[in-house]
Amino acid sequence: MPEPQSASDAPVDRLWKEYGKSFGEFDDLTLARWSSQTLGQLHGKAWRLSHPLVGAYRLAAQIAHDRGLWHQRLVNFPTGYTAAPCCRAPLLPFFTREVIEVGLLCQHCGESAVPFTDIPAELRPAIEKWAKKYGAAHEVAHWDEKKQKKVADYDRKFEGAAQEAEELLAAVCHEVIPLLLEHYPALVWEDHDECLEVRPEDVVL
Repeated sequence: MPEPQSASDAPVDRLWKEYGKSFGEFDDLTLARWSSQTLGQLHGKAWRLSHPLVGAYRLAAQIAHDRGLWHQRLVNFPTGYTAAPCCRAPLLPFFTREVIEVGLLCQHCGESAVPFTDIPAELRPAIEKWAKKYGAAHEVAHWDEKKQKKVADYDRKFEGAAQEAEELLAAVCHEVIPLLLEHYPALVWEDHDECLEVRPEDVVL
């Protein structure tokens, strides 16, 4: 029997590592300029995590973080961006379904850049209401066998939860993300759910 693949050995992860080699060949100044220019392009909008431009930026951001690039101050921050408290890179918040627990994440270091309690107070009730609804739908994917047997048709329950997740992801993009965008220069939001087999193309806006 073959050994199970670790997350880092999965085909998609190996593919992204291959993509990242291009940025790894950039010298520090070139990478800093590309990152700054791309942040300028991202400014003013909310972006799906699956968007190709976001994917490219995330690859560059990881390499820049590993090099401590933003600490070198080779280029200025693009207009409107402030330093993230976690790693001092430009703040590009990432909204996930775990927003209550982890807040808004940093696209550069992966840490919590904006704790939930630091999100503007007037926005937190709507976010919390959404997150609790989403959490209930997402939890269906993690029911153990005992709990699954308590419903007449678990497959149907799973499909219903997946459909609800698709609708909730679309709803948060329309109803909550624009309000957050009034406080941050740009924002990335999670547009899939692997546990419920929800793909980005399933989330129709």
